Amino acid sequence: MQFIITWILRFGMIEFFSLFFVLINVFTFSLYVIDKRIAVKSKWRISEGILLFFTLAFGGIGTLLGMCFAAHKTRSRKFRFVVAIGLIVALIPVTHIVHGLTIGRTIRYVEIEFRSERWPAELDGYRIAFMTDMHIIADEDMRRATAKLNERNLDLLLLGGDFSMHNAHYQGTVREIAQIITTDGIFGVEGNHDDYRRLFSAKEQYGITPLNNSGVHIQDGFYLAGVHDLWNRSPNIEKAVAEAYADDFVLLLSHNPDVSMAQSTDGVDLILSGHTHGGQITFFGFPFYLLRGSITDYGSHFAYGFSYSADGAPVFASSGIGVYYTVPRVFTRPEVVIFIMYNEEFKIAQHIMRCTL
Repeated sequence: MQFIITWILRFGMIEFFSLFFVLINVFTFSLYVIDKRIAVKSKWRISEGILLFFTLAFGGIGTLLGMCFAAHKTRSRKFRFVVAIGLIVALIPVTHIVHGLTIGRTIRYVEIEFRSERWPAELDGYRIAFMTDMHIIADEDMRRATAKLNERNLDLLLLGGDFSMHNAHYQGTVREIAQIITTDGIFGVEGNHDDYRRLFSAKEQYGITPLNNSGVHIQDGFYLAGVHDLWNRSPNIEKAVAEAYADDFVLLLSHNPDVSMAQSTDGVDLILSGHTHGGQITFFGFPFYLLRGSITDYGSHFAYGFSYSADGAPVFASSGIGVYYTVPRVFTRPEVVIFIMYNEEFKIAQHIMRCTL
């Protein structure tokens, strides 16, 4: 079984299921054509149960084509009804496959106006880009994202962790990210797939500052903190925010959002996380995979977008920009999120989100 899974991953999951879908519809088409031909000759027939089974087992398109091509079962109300159901069943994987092969591979740039009374008024309009879960993103794709971000007048870039350490792929990714121009620099934390020693060394080589259960004052009234990964080491929010002043706006980076449910976030005004990938492969956006409990202990709570920590701090979980090896994104587009900060009363429902290619 492990060999089969490994082979599918190497071949490409979405390519594998695309091939499977085509083959099952060709097979179903053939069943109807063959059954019609042997029916004309009054020979042994393919049972209706088999025909109906493959119609409903993602073969609805093949059934429709077979019925029309061979003029077979077209007068049967039962078969007309079942083929209608079969087409609906078949269109569900078709929709997901098409999304995974097209839109699911296109990076979007999401702009969110984040408003908080604790944000320094003199920094209104401050632009913070958040990029996480790079994994095996190709250097060429990262280069294009860098060019896009350099058109957006960023003040700060934050990295949420999870690079690909295999064959030192992370080095090229870090090198490309370092070309992004910001006013106040680039900062990042580790993810659960990172060897933090090698990653932090590469970041420092390219002028990117690692946050290691630590923090830094970016501007007067704005404190940035970052913690270890929950699965790798020992995140400590209290230590990371220890040097913040009482009236600072505190932004915390934590790769895994579950930290915000296990530790106090008192004094933290916004938490940025990744890790869940929005569910990676979803059913029209619903992240069934997260309900398994293998990635997060909180189901779909941290699937995507805004939620809250155990003690009420807003947490934003990004779907991330890369892919985990050859596992496709389906209805969870890769993204970079840009927060535009304003000093106003905080109301999570009033965030204005704009998405561009």
